[in-house]
Amino acid sequence: MKTRITELFDIPYPILLSGMSWISTPELVAAVCNAGGLGILATGILSADQTLEYVQRTRELTDKPFAANVTLYFPGAERNARVLIEEKVPIINYALGKGDKITEAVHAYGGKVMATVTNARHALAAQRDGADALIATGHEAAGHGGEVTSLVLVPSLVRQVKIPVIAAGGFADGRGLLAALSLGADGISMGTRFMSTVESPVNEVQKQACRASKVEDTLYTNRVDGLYARVMKTEGALRVMRKRLNPISVLFLSRKIAKLLGFPWMKLAMGILLSGYRKSIQMARMAIGFEAFQSATIDGDNARGVLPLGQVTGLIEDTPTVQEVIDRIMAEASEILAALPDRFQ
Repeated sequence: MKTRITELFDIPYPILLSGMSWISTPELVAAVCNAGGLGILATGILSADQTLEYVQRTRELTDKPFAANVTLYFPGAERNARVLIEEKVPIINYALGKGDKITEAVHAYGGKVMATVTNARHALAAQRDGADALIATGHEAAGHGGEVTSLVLVPSLVRQVKIPVIAAGGFADGRGLLAALSLGADGISMGTRFMSTVESPVNEVQKQACRASKVEDTLYTNRVDGLYARVMKTEGALRVMRKRLNPISVLFLSRKIAKLLGFPWMKLAMGILLSGYRKSIQMARMAIGFEAFQSATIDGDNARGVLPLGQVTGLIEDTPTVQEVIDRIMAEASEILAALPDRFQ
């Protein structure tokens, strides 16, 4: 299959692995790349040293093009971005911030840049800043999707920007790929589908839960990590959403963020205090979210943890290999495409 995305990134298929913290590890990224797609390495919860280690390990596991993400909203994001640029990662995906400096630096060594967006304002800003492509995250997506569904978001962005758009949120099979292409997208990005594969590091309890979940079994809230996100509907998610915060808890929780990211605590704490009450509470929720996401993803603890999960979970019934997922999507898309002319007679 040939689209602007396959040509831009030199990949056989327009299928991307979303950059999911604790999930999009070198092993899963390499599996997607080796199967003909593009894996996005997640660096948001990594220190600079860990980011370097992950990049090097990914290169040991695949000789194909790969991407890495930078969540500019997170503390330490600039350090991770410097590592990725110094390592000349082929494709960098940024989100939740202004990416003009990243774009300039990546283009200087011949790399490409994707910006993750949820609305037209951010999409147009990313295009002005020089992004080569956009990942449009719809309401159905796991994690930080926007308020508009993919069915509406994608065509609305396609008609406003000139650069390729990759659809994210609600995609898991060949039907979804063809639907995205029909909406004007040049590819799809999948998180929940790749989360439930053999190569995924997610706890087996969560893979089973993904297979058992229906499309209604998720929650969309900003009371987990401070930003609106979609998660699995569980006891742990409801517990975290009920949690009340105050300025004292903010300072306590900031220690956890600093330790996780290898960031100086005093510097982080002062930055939070100077950011104002609303921002401080948001940062505290981010710390809670980090801990809850890790508990659910790695430990499989749904009583205390929170698992980001897209509505597409209701379409997932098995746990195949990454290669099987991609082969199945391409075969199904081809079969449907071949049968379409008969429907228009």
